[in-house]
Amino acid sequence: MTVPLCSIQRVAPVSRTDLEERERQFLAPYAQFSGNARGRIHREDPPTWRTQFQRDRDRVIHSRAFRRLEYKTQVFLNGTGDHLRTRLTHTMEVAAISRNIARALGLNEDLAETIALAHDLGHSPFGHTGEHRLNQLMKGQGGFEHNRQSLRVVEKLERKYPRFTGLNLSWEVREGLAKHDAEFDLPTEGPRFEYHQPCLEAQIANLSDEIAYYSHDLDDGLDHRLLDEKKLLAEVKVWAAAAGEVKRLFGVLPAESRRYYTIRQIIDQQVTDVVLTTLTHLQKAGVQTADDVRAWRKPLVSYSPDRRRVNLELRKYLYRNLYYNPVVAEPNGRAVRMLGEVFAAYLKRPEEMGRGARQQVGALGLHRAVCDYVASMTDRYVIQEHTRLFGLAIERI
Repeated sequence: MTVPLCSIQRVAPVSRTDLEERERQFLAPYAQFSGNARGRIHREDPPTWRTQFQRDRDRVIHSRAFRRLEYKTQVFLNGTGDHLRTRLTHTMEVAAISRNIARALGLNEDLAETIALAHDLGHSPFGHTGEHRLNQLMKGQGGFEHNRQSLRVVEKLERKYPRFTGLNLSWEVREGLAKHDAEFDLPTEGPRFEYHQPCLEAQIANLSDEIAYYSHDLDDGLDHRLLDEKKLLAEVKVWAAAAGEVKRLFGVLPAESRRYYTIRQIIDQQVTDVVLTTLTHLQKAGVQTADDVRAWRKPLVSYSPDRRRVNLELRKYLYRNLYYNPVVAEPNGRAVRMLGEVFAAYLKRPEEMGRGARQQVGALGLHRAVCDYVASMTDRYVIQEHTRLFGLAIERI
């Protein structure tokens, strides 16, 4: 059927100002509106078809640091299994959970997602074992912590734009990175004012990280046969409750489906708990704006006390049975010994580093320039550099 031309209405493109107006119409009053963003370190003309936070999300996704996450360890060393999480797949899962919680609470999904996508840009190779080793190597030199390093990446280390270093992200995104699971500090550049908490979207990204890594580390541990469902049923209330609900809904399932739906149920229960608990906190607090949230003494996005208790039980179980398991810990230990040897070699012979890293020695000092360079590496590049520097065959780790 042919539609008469006279009946076709011309549709105008949706502009940034249209998108900002939609936020004002549909988001909660205490959401962080993109039209109220505090700006960037370096002034830029506003985007035409995107909000400020949508521009930030695109910059994060197109960064080199984001692409390198594909080859960085989550729990199991990168490359040890095709279905195991990497730092990149973990990041995408955190972003998805963040959007879901933000949507349920009437908050800014774009901002929550962007903070989640950027939260691990500064993570070291070889997961938290590598982070701990870099912090030891930087003792007396300012230390190393991956959240602060993520802020360094977006403010200073990415070099793509002709007029500034870093990604020149909005203040609110950098606020979320500064607060992410670390003692609170403001972004190192830009406007400064006193407050106690970051915006709700940043609090969501922080908690979504925990929801993602606990539930998905369970999945990877089961897939790698380091965890056992029967023991989980007996020892971990989070698992027992989710497994019971899956059995009630679906009866007896094949092992793979049973595990998948149990993990899914755990995530659903965690998200539901956070949404309902946070709504109660918001109602009691009576906050009306994003800055009211910042002025509040305690985080408003949180688990209920009961959920926090059972999550602590899950955390202890995972450390005991997965993170400290020799199958995980011993290869990670061998890998970080390589990292330490590569770090020491660069201190003695900085000319062995890449040209960009060498150029930063004068401005940053040798230790920080080496730390930035090593922290940016993927797991496999550390191993390749170790082989190049020491002339040894790549150890099977």
